[in-house]
Amino acid sequence: MQLVTIHGSKGLQYPVVYLPTLWNRYVGRDPEIPLFHDEAGRRCLDVGGPSPFHREAVARYRREDAGESLRLLYVALTRAQSQVVAWYSAAEHNTPASPLHRMLFGRRPGADVVPDEQALVAEDRLPEILGHWREAGGPSLELATLVPPDPAPLTRSTDELAVRAFTRVVDTAWRRTSYSSLSAASLAHAHDAGLAPLSEPEEVPEVEDAESLFAADAPDPAELATTAVASPMAELPVGATFGSLVHAVLEHADPAAVDFRAELLGHIHEQLVWWPVEIDPEHLADALVEVCSSPLGPLAGDRTLLEIGLPDRLRELDFELPLAGGDDVSYPVHKVRLGDLAPLLRRHLPDSDPVRTYADGLDADADLAAQPLLGYLTGSIDVVLRVDVDGAQRFVTVDYKTNWLGDLDAPLTSHDYRPAVLDEAMASSDYPLQALLYTVVLHRFLRWRLPGYDPAVHLGGVLYLYLRGMCGPDTPRDDGAPCGIFAWRPPVALVEDLSALLDGALQGASA
Repeated sequence: MQLVTIHGSKGLQYPVVYLPTLWNRYVGRDPEIPLFHDEAGRRCLDVGGPSPFHREAVARYRREDAGESLRLLYVALTRAQSQVVAWYSAAEHNTPASPLHRMLFGRRPGADVVPDEQALVAEDRLPEILGHWREAGGPSLELATLVPPDPAPLTRSTDELAVRAFTRVVDTAWRRTSYSSLSAASLAHAHDAGLAPLSEPEEVPEVEDAESLFAADAPDPAELATTAVASPMAELPVGATFGSLVHAVLEHADPAAVDFRAELLGHIHEQLVWWPVEIDPEHLADALVEVCSSPLGPLAGDRTLLEIGLPDRLRELDFELPLAGGDDVSYPVHKVRLGDLAPLLRRHLPDSDPVRTYADGLDADADLAAQPLLGYLTGSIDVVLRVDVDGAQRFVTVDYKTNWLGDLDAPLTSHDYRPAVLDEAMASSDYPLQALLYTVVLHRFLRWRLPGYDPAVHLGGVLYLYLRGMCGPDTPRDDGAPCGIFAWRPPVALVEDLSALLDGALQGASA
């Protein structure tokens, strides 16, 4: 038996589900700072204190909270494969606001409205009303029996008390893991070795004027075209909070908006509530207009983010991918390990492929390679783009990166994000693991959802968008590849073998 929260059970299934508390919901006092959505759907915090507006904000908060409890009721009731057992009691002050009570006794036949609260029903009417549910194909009713306590007096035990010994073995190999969890072993190894991870510094350097860039040693003329374009994000801050802010804005902004800059600016102000960063919103909006106007390269048919509308984007694709064994507790624990990816990479990728070097990283980091792949892989892909390339519909996995890759003592330019630098940045990090795992996720998703799916046609590859190197329509190119874009399209054979390995159908040692 597993004890799981309703939030934690989302997307999962269990043979039998027991729900003992859905009849009980404590509402509590009114919040001093209510969180709610206004008429335009914008998320708001009311910090104004007592006023008629504050009362309306609290009312909106109450309605949304009541609606959320109904959503959780739906999640809980639909986790079971064979049977759901739910308890109900009308003897509590918390019952009227509970989702189960409101659904059973507040919704009228044929209606779709469930009240936020419902008065208690007389106990003698409960069997009658629930009987109507049963006759309509709903749940069957079983009355609980109250068992009185044993009247025999308690006796003092003469047994000597002792600490109970724990003799069971905790299975730590089966787990619900993610790319971040798997790569954490590599980060620990880098820290112990005194290596700096490829993350953004906590402070951004001061950017000099553009003329100082060429005042000293002039770059090679062949590199001048890439060096000359300043990054539109050069003066913006760095760090995880800023990265989360940019991700959220790009997730929600609609490229089809009549005024895209105003669209970005609105989302920046909205997201700053959740990701507070000291920035000029106008400056960030200008920078993101340039980013979204930058060519994405051949894998995306040289389109820009502005040219790919929301209907062709699958944003924040959440996944729960079964790994080797899945829910089979009898599956061999150590059959597949992360290090088993290495021979697959060497088999399918040429020496020049930047992702192939990840095999060497697995060989060099025993803790990283030894991790068993057993249980479930969870995560979220920033966005999947649907694009038409050479008359064929393709789906491309995209990940946004706000890493600072330039010299901290020099202005940041597109030259710092030329393809050769991005290849090195990918090879020196755990991003290849993320690219491999997310490619398999998209492969399985399309295999399940897209009629006539052919990975050689539809699986479009991976784009890592290093946003600070994307400088607008005039972003320089190197041998046809725009700066700021790491593009990689793996061989179909590698994707299929990797999918089989993660599923336990391909023995890692023999790969």
